[in-house]
Amino acid sequence: MTNRLADAASPYLRAHADNPVDWWPWSEQALAEAEARDVPVFVSIGYATCHWCHVMARESFSDPELAAYLNAQFVSIKVDREEHPEVDASYLAAASAFTGNLGWPLSVFATPDGAAFFAGTYFPPRPVGDTPSFRMVLEAIVEAWQQRRDEVEGAAEAVLDALAQSRAEAVSALPTPAELTVAVERLASLEDPEFGGLGRGSKFPNAPVLAFLTERGAAGDARAAGFAARMLATLASSPLRDSVVGGFFRYAVERDWSQPHYERMLSDNAQLLALAATTPAGREFGTGIARFLLDVLRLPAGPAAGAFASALDSESPIDGVRSEGGYYALDAAGRARQPRPALDAKVLTGLNGMAIGALAVAGSRWGQREWVDAARVAADAVLGIHLPGGAAGPIARASLDGRLSDAVATLEDIGGLAGGLLRLALATGEARYAVIARTLVERTRDGDAVAAPGGIDPVLARHGLAVAPDLDDGATPSGAALLADAAVLLWSLSGDDAHRRIAEDAIAPALARALDQPSAFGAALAVASRLAGPVRQLVVVADDPADPLAELARLDGPEPTCVVSVAQAEAFAASGFGLFEGRSLRDGRAAAYLCEHFVCRLPVTTPARLAPLLTP
Repeated sequence: MTNRLADAASPYLRAHADNPVDWWPWSEQALAEAEARDVPVFVSIGYATCHWCHVMARESFSDPELAAYLNAQFVSIKVDREEHPEVDASYLAAASAFTGNLGWPLSVFATPDGAAFFAGTYFPPRPVGDTPSFRMVLEAIVEAWQQRRDEVEGAAEAVLDALAQSRAEAVSALPTPAELTVAVERLASLEDPEFGGLGRGSKFPNAPVLAFLTERGAAGDARAAGFAARMLATLASSPLRDSVVGGFFRYAVERDWSQPHYERMLSDNAQLLALAATTPAGREFGTGIARFLLDVLRLPAGPAAGAFASALDSESPIDGVRSEGGYYALDAAGRARQPRPALDAKVLTGLNGMAIGALAVAGSRWGQREWVDAARVAADAVLGIHLPGGAAGPIARASLDGRLSDAVATLEDIGGLAGGLLRLALATGEARYAVIARTLVERTRDGDAVAAPGGIDPVLARHGLAVAPDLDDGATPSGAALLADAAVLLWSLSGDDAHRRIAEDAIAPALARALDQPSAFGAALAVASRLAGPVRQLVVVADDPADPLAELARLDGPEPTCVVSVAQAEAFAASGFGLFEGRSLRDGRAAAYLCEHFVCRLPVTTPARLAPLLTP
């Protein structure tokens, strides 16, 4: 049996390399093998820190007898959903025709063309209640494939038809401030009055929703501001926060925030650090998040040194016995005596961009220059490995130990990285990062729409399996929302209306549903809120970065705020960023230029004159 996963660019795939299952990575070759053998395809999708993925791997994929049956009757494909989000989205959409219990591990059965005809999630090794065992499912699939092929292929065709219909998305105009207020009210109706947060079931950080509430709060909506403050305070005091290392776990199983699901994601913590930086109350727990990112998720060595790993596992061996969450129940001394949970060392372009931006903003606002320096190192590592030909060349989505995955870059990667680079440019005064971000954003323009410049996954495209990009903002903002966020920030620096139009076009398809379902579209609504209000910009020119005027601007200025030297302001202006044109010292003193929509007040040179101007 050929081991095809040992050198994968995904730790999740590598973790399955020694299974007795004859796994294939996602590829055209795997589907061709199924066609040649005239057998169905089993597509198993998960990710490195997924608890039930581990369980199914131990119970089923490590069973030699069951693996032999799989190998004889199927071509089995293992997919890391973080490496191939488009494949995951396509099969999640298909799976919804067969089960309402969507999640991971996702178990999909498909024709050799890749068209799904049955799907489920976790299947146990023995029947449990109404849930059949995995072996029972496999045998039923084989029987249907061999004895009732027409029905099987008919089911697959029906799913493909449904996927084709899902590509047509309604487009809506940008919401008005009044409509955004209604969205806030709908969210407020979901607040748990007893334990805080959204809903009365499992509790999630809901960072995209928090971003929207924070934006509306900054726009003057007191109800949104209060709700956001309560949610952040609840999170900060909840069991989701790791009091030893800092940072947050994935989600809580119970309504009262207890029983965390202990995997720890770069995406969650990057978003929460960015939110913490928006409020003085967030500094204490935000510092803990930054410490977690830098001490735990930052890769210390190797080709990608300085970049950030994707996640930390929920499981680890405690005194030799594998435990989910047992490591995190220990204090610092207890943890020091146990092996740390496994790191998913895969570097993802978009998620690293989010972390780069969060560290740059928080480090600049709170005077932690080492965080800004860490963001710069991470950015240079990602750019060097994932964009080896520069911003105009090929863009990689993922790598492991410097080895690039063949997964195509998505809007999440373009938007996440561009947004992070723009915020790094503002924190450092280095225009080169903003120039790269501008190229990335502009490459997404595709006629009247926006799309990742590398196109969609080629195997999905070849077999007609691609679905419209996922517009929902779940735990992580959609790629469209991340791109729109970067485009709005770029517009506020450049003054080029083409950048604003990219932002509008990116989120427009989501807005038809966003106002009715704001809990699922928080990031898109946050961008819509910024587009609906006045854009305020602040540039401080100070050759001494410790000038009191510069310090006040960093602490209380709007986004974008940039503190630059005269030479840096000239470099931004020469690079086409209109906000910096004509910005200079005044009579040899630091000067602050506060603008709305590029119309600027007279410059002020003292903190006493700037402070009252910073309140909208």
